[in-house]
Amino acid sequence: MDETAEIKTLFQKGLSEYEKGDYFEAHEAWEDLWSDYYIPDRRFIQGLIQLSVSFVHLGNGNMVGAKSLLKKCQDKFSDFSEIQRGINLVELTSAIEAVELVYEDLKHTSEFDWDLVPNLKG
Repeated sequence: MDETAEIKTLFQKGLSEYEKGDYFEAHEAWEDLWSDYYIPDRRFIQGLIQLSVSFVHLGNGNMVGAKSLLKKCQDKFSDFSEIQRGINLVELTSAIEAVELVYEDLKHTSEFDWDLVPNLKG
């Protein structure tokens, strides 16, 4: 497989895993993409990794880690505008801000409504 096809495959694998709710596997695919290839939008990919790991931490009961990575991914996404790799960043940013507000009010990670996880499909 050529490099361009491998980059596309890793990105799509991450997207597919994320949409299935397997945030750890999404992070793994995107981490391979981010670390193995020097692509122009690697900060965007890093943001997706951090977004995914925020939900991994949340699922493991680590609220501090979840909040920290949610904040970090927002910084990465701020470098991009409109649509990036088919993802609407205006909608994504708005959804992340909504999750951030919910994180602030959570008494326990088990109370999180997983339907609030931002959708990445356009």
